Amino acid sequence: MHESLFMQGDEACALGAIKAGCRFFAGYPITPATEIAETMSIELPKHGGTFIQMEDEIASAAAIIGASLAGVKSMTATSGPGFSLMQESIGYAAMTETPIVIANVQRGGPSTGLPTKVAQGDIMQTRWGTHGDHQIIALYPSTVEEVYKYIATAFNYAEIYRTPVIFLMDEVLGHMRESFKVDGEAFVQIDRASESELEDDDIFHPFYGDDQMMASPLVTMGKSRFHVSGLVHDESGFPIGTPDDVGRILRRLDHKIKLHADEIVIYDEYMTEDADLLVIAYGSTARTAMRAVKMAREDKINIGLFKPITIWPFPATRLRQLLKRVSAVIVAEMNLGQIVYEVSRLNKRGIKLELLSKVSGELITPQEMLDCITKVKSEIIEL
Repeated sequence: MHESLFMQGDEACALGAIKAGCRFFAGYPITPATEIAETMSIELPKHGGTFIQMEDEIASAAAIIGASLAGVKSMTATSGPGFSLMQESIGYAAMTETPIVIANVQRGGPSTGLPTKVAQGDIMQTRWGTHGDHQIIALYPSTVEEVYKYIATAFNYAEIYRTPVIFLMDEVLGHMRESFKVDGEAFVQIDRASESELEDDDIFHPFYGDDQMMASPLVTMGKSRFHVSGLVHDESGFPIGTPDDVGRILRRLDHKIKLHADEIVIYDEYMTEDADLLVIAYGSTARTAMRAVKMAREDKINIGLFKPITIWPFPATRLRQLLKRVSAVIVAEMNLGQIVYEVSRLNKRGIKLELLSKVSGELITPQEMLDCITKVKSEIIEL
């Protein structure tokens, strides 16, 4: 049975998270993510969950780590300035393999930047914001329907890979309203193990990994106890210092995501089968790109769209295949160029790579993108 919904992107993020099993939210108001917290404050208690407004973003991130370790699916939401403050906690969650979800509804920066304007400037911070070596999972939808759908995927990935997952949005996506239909029975949710073979007060070892470098799933606290430390630790959770053990544990944090990257990545394609040109766009910019590609097709330009939804790990395998077939690539971003560097690393043939960048706090328009497509097409013909 399909249900019709009409809501704002931020509302979809909150309601989708609740449907995915989130029962704890700790956050601090910040534009343009405040509506996520507001919706959570109203709706979460109706489902037996807990909402807490914290004193700042540092406390918010720490609180959801504690709640997750106590057995509850947990998330917070913020924007650029708050996301910067959360980096230490993200690293702690990575080291302690604690599943959490952080929604970052991006706005202009640096610093307080443009609080009410759209931007995509946090792409590289999402991947490299914390110190030390570890992988990260980040999803970035482009429609309100995708927000509602993929926030569940974010929680599922957090549980499966025992890692923090960053759910990227932007001001336009967070504040726009759209209608969409959902199939309630198709909404995938991975549950925490509610029962365990452990007796009360038995010691649970949550840091054992299998031959695929995966960690054991968390069981509900109250049936188990275990030690948690941000220090490099062994399978028991207690600190270790031998070089071999340290290297093994740190490589597992990396490999448990890297070895499963092709299972994690999600992307959409449009008209790529016969494309000679390729546009790469994500988030709200992908909406512009879709319109521009359709306009270019009407002008008899063979162009396709590649839309990464999983930003990290980057969908390199599929993109390599596409780059072997096209003559030029346009990367459209509302920043000064971030994903374009990832694309350039895959550009082994040295085909033309064009960056369409905009940082004025406004969306790239379909006409601006069409003009860029036409320009690149003419340059290829001249070559």
